[in-house]
Amino acid sequence: MKLARLPDRTPVKMTIVLTPGLALRLREYAAFYAEIYGNKEEVAELIPFMLEAFLDGDVAFKKEKKKADGTKSSSGDG
Repeated sequence: MKLARLPDRTPVKMTIVLTPGLALRLREYAAFYAEIYGNKEEVAELIPFMLEAFLDGDVAFKKEKKKADGTKSSSGDG
């Protein structure tokens, strides 16, 4: 079959504690998002996409992850 098995898509709920300043900045970011795109999104809806964009843009993290993934696949497990 050409299509690989679909990954686990079960959402994982995490609870975090924010400083008041960061909470304010996130609300400001959500307001800016609404100005740019014309639709209001809750901060909680934006955060997963913000974190994903942050991680995708971290070159050092991607480089290390690629190195670690290569180590795992070459270890003979699987």
